Amino acid sequence: MSVAIVCASHTPLMYRGPASNETEQRVRTAFGKLGSFVKQFEPDYIIQFAPDHFNGFFYDLMPAFCVGAGAVSLGDWGGGTGPLDVPEQTALALVDHVRSEDFDVAVSYRMPVDHGFVQMWEAVLGDFKSVPIVPIFVNAAAPPVPTYRRARQLGESVGRFATRSGKRVLFAASGGLSHDPPLPSMKDAPPELRERLINGRNPSAEAKEAREKRVFEAAVLAEAGQGPCQPLNPKWDAEFMALLRSGQVWRADALDTNAVREAAGRGANEVLAWVAAFAAFSTGGRYTMEQEFYEAIPGWIAGMAMMAARQADASH
Repeated sequence: MSVAIVCASHTPLMYRGPASNETEQRVRTAFGKLGSFVKQFEPDYIIQFAPDHFNGFFYDLMPAFCVGAGAVSLGDWGGGTGPLDVPEQTALALVDHVRSEDFDVAVSYRMPVDHGFVQMWEAVLGDFKSVPIVPIFVNAAAPPVPTYRRARQLGESVGRFATRSGKRVLFAASGGLSHDPPLPSMKDAPPELRERLINGRNPSAEAKEAREKRVFEAAVLAEAGQGPCQPLNPKWDAEFMALLRSGQVWRADALDTNAVREAAGRGANEVLAWVAAFAAFSTGGRYTMEQEFYEAIPGWIAGMAMMAARQADASH
């Protein structure tokens, strides 16, 4: 048994939003290094925690956590479409395991996933079909979202499943860090927006275009240091990365979802996925960081971060 971990921010504006060529190249280089790490580790499969952005999950039925026994990429923001390579029996065995430890996760045999899941693999490996993936959705955008304590506890349960499997398992997470995209809110939403948040599946081409235009316009303003997006918070990002680096992921229990949103933006609670992934990884014992990257990129509305680590026995 060997385990490793890779985590990375995502943003629909990556390589599209206003940023210098030098910034783009630094991000591409960092993703390339993550790719080398993943290929060297040669996982039997990946367990990935990631959010959604009202593309696959809506308020008509919004679980806190959902395990995909099958999944299909929606291809938003120019990403690839089609099914992920999900090992169904492994996913169902994982569900049975976490149920035995009192986690009643939702299950989907055709879980719709957006750029929150697939973008990092397209950046790291060139596509999202190169390695089998068990996807675990974490609700980070549609309050009420799970607590950091519960995300950590679920991650630890997933980690116990992986460490007993005898397989080479790569844990992964995508999202955050400080991140304040123009994400809609159910609170005080007008009727048309309320309906989209309840059941906005299969939007028209016009609706997609309007949504992307809003995000691009917000990115241009953010690059210029103007609203409506909250400024990035590199200090908060650094403190969060230090917490994960410490190996004491239980300290994340003290994070409050409302406080995180206030300090680091409407999308910052996507780091619930990072907490779950690092909690899973920590069950394998002590670890050391092998790769780290961070750059605050206002034009992408993201504190772009990447981390990779492995256990002492995680090499061939």
